[in-house]
Amino acid sequence: MTIELSEAGRYIGGVMLLSIVTIEFGGWFMTRISYGAVPMTAFQKSFARAGHGHAGMLVTLGLVGLLLADATDLTGFVGWLARLGIPLAAILMSAGFFASSARPGAVRPNQLILIVWLGALSLAAGAISLGIGLLTAG
Repeated sequence: MTIELSEAGRYIGGVMLLSIVTIEFGGWFMTRISYGAVPMTAFQKSFARAGHGHAGMLVTLGLVGLLLADATDLTGFVGWLARLGIPLAAILMSAGFFASSARPGAVRPNQLILIVWLGALSLAAGAISLGIGLLTAG
């Protein structure tokens, strides 16, 4: 069996695979946090874990989504939404967790938590468009 990716799928997949290096850096940073080398509140540690975990999981899901998107008949805006909704969620959700907890001594999120919810919308839009595309393909 041969898997053929569209040009868009190859480009997006390549960028997503390169982004794994930033997730690795986040893992290294998480080890510094766990050893106490970076002073953080318990809230900040939990949001750092959430941001790191969401990034890794959603990039992985986004790569699978690219394969599935190329198995659909989706084109135009909906095709792009199916391909980019999940990867965009990886960026937005992790950025939202980090940005909303970044100030020194924070014990609750600031208004930038909205970025997490924008990521959740992106995830839902990507997953719904991809799911419908798969159910109606062929």
